[in-house]
Amino acid sequence: MEASGRRTNMREYGWQSFKGFIFRNPAVVDQQEPRVDDGDENTERGNWTSKKEYILSMIGYAVGLGNIWRFPYLAYKNGGGAFLIPYFVMLVVVGIPLFFLESALGQFCSQGPVNVWRAVPLIQGIGVAMVVVSVIVSIYYNVIIAYSLYYMFASMQCPLPWSGCSSCDGSNCSTAPEGAGALVTNWTRENSSCSSIQTPSELYWDKVALQRSSGLDETGPVVWHLALCLLLTSIIVTAALIKGIKSSGKVVYFTATFPYVVIVILLIRGVTLEGAKDGIEFYIGSQSNLTKLTEVQVWKDAATQTFYSLSIGWGGLIALASYNNFHNNVFKDSFVVTLTNAGTSVLAGFAIFSILGHMAHVYKTPVSKVVKEGFGLAFIAYPDALSKLPISPLWSILFFFMLLTVGLDSQFAGIEVITTCLLDAFPTVFKSKHALLTVTLCSVLYLLGLPCVTRAGVYWVTLIDQFIASWVLLFLVLLEIIAICYIYGGNRFIKDIEMMIGMKTSTFWLWWRACWFFITPCIVVFLLISTVVYFEPPNYGGIPYPDWGMTLGWCMIAFALMWIPVVAGYKLIKAKGNPWKRLKSLCSPSEEWHPYLDVHRGDRYSEERCHRRNNSKNKAEVNLNAISSSWL
Repeated sequence: MEASGRRTNMREYGWQSFKGFIFRNPAVVDQQEPRVDDGDENTERGNWTSKKEYILSMIGYAVGLGNIWRFPYLAYKNGGGAFLIPYFVMLVVVGIPLFFLESALGQFCSQGPVNVWRAVPLIQGIGVAMVVVSVIVSIYYNVIIAYSLYYMFASMQCPLPWSGCSSCDGSNCSTAPEGAGALVTNWTRENSSCSSIQTPSELYWDKVALQRSSGLDETGPVVWHLALCLLLTSIIVTAALIKGIKSSGKVVYFTATFPYVVIVILLIRGVTLEGAKDGIEFYIGSQSNLTKLTEVQVWKDAATQTFYSLSIGWGGLIALASYNNFHNNVFKDSFVVTLTNAGTSVLAGFAIFSILGHMAHVYKTPVSKVVKEGFGLAFIAYPDALSKLPISPLWSILFFFMLLTVGLDSQFAGIEVITTCLLDAFPTVFKSKHALLTVTLCSVLYLLGLPCVTRAGVYWVTLIDQFIASWVLLFLVLLEIIAICYIYGGNRFIKDIEMMIGMKTSTFWLWWRACWFFITPCIVVFLLISTVVYFEPPNYGGIPYPDWGMTLGWCMIAFALMWIPVVAGYKLIKAKGNPWKRLKSLCSPSEEWHPYLDVHRGDRYSEERCHRRNNSKNKAEVNLNAISSSWL
């Protein structure tokens, strides 16, 4: 009766059984799942409607806010054009190999970042940790998108509200060139009263946009204009993901391409401005300092930027690739996306520094005095520079709309990681309720993001970014490489890839073996050790975090990583046999590890071979039990 009940439930949700394998009835799928089309190869999970949608989604995920505000600053700080040498070296030995590995892993088994670890069940907690990191990062990333949305709306007035001191109402505000000298030297402040001389853009960011408090201890009320912008961004994300990749794949045609239009427009406008040459030379020109290549910090920054700009270790690459057709050329895609990402960073740098050079010319000050990193560049220095241009509202709207679209693409993939894992883990519960799942998830993330739009919100955003989006990802990626190359087996993984893209020569795989087995893990270990050894407590605007804030940061790290030992311990307890046998079985692929569709499994993962393997395991268990009984 119990088995009959299960079969009834399976038929109710559209499941069918054939030769011991379970499939979905396409007729039922079409009625219940908006994520699946008639032409999909995988009639249960669905596939990308076209190759273009996958490529654009991957580019949108990889090209994020860090390409716009982090790469130009790092290039300026580390020798200008000289920085491109270590950057592209790290792209080749770290970025592309890891991008290729994660994409191939997701495409092979058509599963999200949790279920892919059926390849090595012992460390399936890596996938859970990736999902936890994606949840936490999605909270504050949505807030940064809300900042961009607010500034875009604020730009719809002439003159721009940060172009003069009237909106700031502060005696410490100055638009004079001598005031700009204090822009950087006096940027570190004791509290939000801003006793030093500041430009209007700084005061607008602190007093109007953020209404920033004196520190994390002073939470203050919710800043309602930011809360409303956060709500609007959540609605946009929900609408784009309401049908999964079927709807987000259409949205990325605009969100993944429009930023390039704006970058080109800003670049053309920037290079025509007086002083633009100084900015470009400062970025990547005659002032390039090749002696910087002898400094370890430069190579560390290049590796870190490559690592984070490609979104490796977040689980998004695995999730997006899992919706590919099985024989998609994931090798070629990896090169297209990674090189596009690198080119975008370089191109954005020209657009940014050409206009900052003009700002330095207007202020009669060196370019080094107007360059900031992160929030300072995106929401202080660059808006200030745009306010000096003719038709400044137009350029400001374009810039912040570009930040909005760039951020939305990355947010789409972050949410897709979570929904994919839930759908794979609980198919009978969520498959026909994808819209409800998306709305619920985005609503929860909105509520969790409200502390980040209080007057202490920017301190929360910085805290999460410093602790979660740093060495936690390095640790996860290191375990990922060890698991695939040394436990599952790098050569076995290569054979899996060849099942998808065709046989390759041993010479072809020589470079990838060198990277996966030695070069890449060594660099990741170096980054991990240097990040921990040279760890500096986070601060914002020179304001240190209280002890309880630092403790909370370490607790977030512990919460993300604890799933690795917890899941491993749970699986060891549930496994059968003595401790060594349990460990050995959990370090071997589970019975569910194989290409999703039977037609793609071939001889290596055929049903008959699985039966033979199970029979041999059962015989071994019987023999082991007999030996144990005889000794007893």
